Amino acid sequence: MTVDRSYIRVKAMLITPNTDGTRHLVSAHAPTRENPSGFHRLIGGGVELGETHRDAIIREIDEELGSGIVDLTHLGMIENIFRYNGELGHEIVALYTGRMVHVPSEDGGTLTESDGSIVPVVWRPMDDAGVAQPLYPAAARVWLREWPPSE
Repeated sequence: MTVDRSYIRVKAMLITPNTDGTRHLVSAHAPTRENPSGFHRLIGGGVELGETHRDAIIREIDEELGSGIVDLTHLGMIENIFRYNGELGHEIVALYTGRMVHVPSEDGGTLTESDGSIVPVVWRPMDDAGVAQPLYPAAARVWLREWPPSE
């Protein structure tokens, strides 16, 4: 499925830590022109017309991973301007943290995108140690460097 990137999209994404807080769940994507070794993206997705970003992250995690979220907390907003296979993209991302009710195994798992495609999910170290794939949105690293978030 091609995505129309000619407008600014509104997204909601989640930093969800594993039980000991050393890793967080991300979707693992195939190589692109900009990222020949692939890339990782925070889980979540688009906000639909008339939907709050809070409701969007709850819906996206349920649709993609079949899980509810507890302790959902809004961390902040990120503006993400990027290129995907040469095409300009622009997103405004509401960033959340929370724990999933149904946590994927330590080996990861898969999620189902809205177009039916299956994407692997993996546990990425909070500190990015030894990870070749970049994380998007890149500005989320500010929160990950200071993990856990302050109360």
